Amino acid sequence: MPAQRGYRGVETTSPECLAPTNLNRDLLSLVNIQDGRCFSSRMITAACAIGNRKSASENRQVLIVSGDYFGPCMAGPAIRAWELARVLGRQQPVTLAVPNKPAPAGAGFRTVAYDEALLRRLAAAHDVIVVQGTVLGAYPFLRDLAPYLVADLYDPYPLETLEQGAGEGRGTERRARHFQARLATLTAQLAVADFFLCASERQRDFWLGMLLAAGRLTPAAYDQDDTLRRLIDLLPFGLPETPPVHSQPVLKGIWPGIGPDDRLILWGGGIHEWLDPATPIRAMALVARQEPRARLFFMGLRHPNPDVLPARAAEEAVRLSKDLGLYNRHVFFNPGWVPYAERANYLLEADLGVSAHRDHLEARLAFRTRLVDYLWAGLPVVTTAGDHLGDLVQTHSLGRTVPVGDAAAMAEAILEFLAQPNLRERYAPAFRQVAASYTWERVAAPLAAYCRQPWRAADRAAGESPALLATPGSATPPPPSGSLFAKAAYSLRYEGPAMFWRRARAYWEWICTR
Repeated sequence: MPAQRGYRGVETTSPECLAPTNLNRDLLSLVNIQDGRCFSSRMITAACAIGNRKSASENRQVLIVSGDYFGPCMAGPAIRAWELARVLGRQQPVTLAVPNKPAPAGAGFRTVAYDEALLRRLAAAHDVIVVQGTVLGAYPFLRDLAPYLVADLYDPYPLETLEQGAGEGRGTERRARHFQARLATLTAQLAVADFFLCASERQRDFWLGMLLAAGRLTPAAYDQDDTLRRLIDLLPFGLPETPPVHSQPVLKGIWPGIGPDDRLILWGGGIHEWLDPATPIRAMALVARQEPRARLFFMGLRHPNPDVLPARAAEEAVRLSKDLGLYNRHVFFNPGWVPYAERANYLLEADLGVSAHRDHLEARLAFRTRLVDYLWAGLPVVTTAGDHLGDLVQTHSLGRTVPVGDAAAMAEAILEFLAQPNLRERYAPAFRQVAASYTWERVAAPLAAYCRQPWRAADRAAGESPALLATPGSATPPPPSGSLFAKAAYSLRYEGPAMFWRRARAYWEWICTR
């Protein structure tokens, strides 16, 4: 359904988005939905309260709230929220609340572009609320309105924050405040959510330690389930059930400098501060001497979310490729971002996938989005060891792992793989076996089961009060997700003039490239 104007002009893809879908005709007349318009916020609130008194046999309504940007081009958090809404929408009513307008039309679920007032009404109309990232910090009222609250912890963003601030010349006090603000939003989730999701067993061990420090691992929680899977369970990043299809050529013979018979190595995602694009670029200087047809392609420099500044690591990667004489000869960069629906074309034209990171805490706990894209496409991988992707590659023989920062070892591995005939065919059985366990329908099973029959966390049900892990004190508040004026005022006050002008310049560049 095309977008329509809803409460206070907010665009939605369904005029009934503000009222429970299972309301009877009397309630529908009460909220007075006519011609795609919603009237009377007081009536809507009353109707939502009545509608939530439903029997256990009725489908419970799920609200997924994300702070990421949604559209043709999406990063990991948005992709994850979108796919989970799609899977859950097969079993019960789901609304995906997104911060940007217009809200893209959902596939089997409703989407709505929210502001604070609308989000309050959405929360009152739903039974289970799933939050990502810093959403709960920006909208703390969600913890009071949610009958059942789920926190998705797949992205350990405070650890990313440590890497983002390193080496930027920011003052120690300002950097500490910024980190404390991110930690405070995390602490709020740990204190109040009924159910937590994470992406790997390694992450789960980390989050269990955090939950213990936050006072959530209580006798009541342990007595409810001594495995604590009812408190925190796994939901890795997933992949589509259907195999990828090559619909049109995009790189070989199309991209300037990449010929139809060239050997293509793909960096399947963005370049972030916590990654190591320099090692594959240095490796290409060695590879090109023996395989002149070798081409390394980075799929995205500019993050699709205009609030995300261009990564310094991306600027340094481009500079390094120029310094080594590889830029647009053996190393290529997509200046924008590959649309989500078109990524299969890039993956299927590649001969080899590559990923690299430095040796730090974020790498140990991360779950790379590009991992599942490589699995989906059956693309053999050369990657640095030490993260979940490296463990998977080693365990299931999906490629080769090399030491962190070792360009010579990476070059040797790349050359070895490029020399193998029928490379994809040789690795196809191993990829099919592993990929089958990572479909969205399969990995979402713990969340789907919870949303069908949700439960309160044992300690919350028992009225136990968690001991907060950290007190934010004078920490910087979370960034606003509202108007440009609010964001500008926040940046000037808490980030300083230099960062404000950097954000303003980046936003203008984003506008010009849309």
